[in-house]
Amino acid sequence: MALDDLKQALPDYAKDLKLNLGSVIGNSELPKQQLWGTVLACAIASRSGIALRALEPEARENLSDEAYGAAKSAAAVMAMNNVFYRTRHLLSDPEYGTMRAGLRMNVIGNPGVEKADFELWSLAVSAINGCGQCLDSHEQVLRKAGVDRETIQEAFKIAAVVQAVGTTVEAEAQLA
Repeated sequence: MALDDLKQALPDYAKDLKLNLGSVIGNSELPKQQLWGTVLACAIASRSGIALRALEPEARENLSDEAYGAAKSAAAVMAMNNVFYRTRHLLSDPEYGTMRAGLRMNVIGNPGVEKADFELWSLAVSAINGCGQCLDSHEQVLRKAGVDRETIQEAFKIAAVVQAVGTTVEAEAQLA
């Protein structure tokens, strides 16, 4: 299933999603690596096999081997970090915030691609997973690296649309 097939799989009631999917991917001003790394990481984070199978081939086509692996690494490490840091933040006992995490996350320091690209993908996955602490952390790193707010917003727009598309096509598959 390709991007056009994914859009066609969306039901009539989700016409806005179809339009937004075409827009955030087709009209994005992000460089190809940032765009397709964000799309791939978000497709993985969406937990939608349908969306992932549709979007992965084009991401694979548009990413170097290193960027492809790094986008997948961003989705993987943020799946862990978002649960850990979101939970620590939500607990009312502030002592958890002073404790050492003790979780390996070496890929964040050495992702194999430009740090800003990896941070952008991590931010997008964090948006899907709803971790405010991770969102703040990645946004601050990106801003310090000179990434503008428009670029950052573009990443979480992609996250929002890919997540909504994934949710919708999975629901329709279950109803069929």
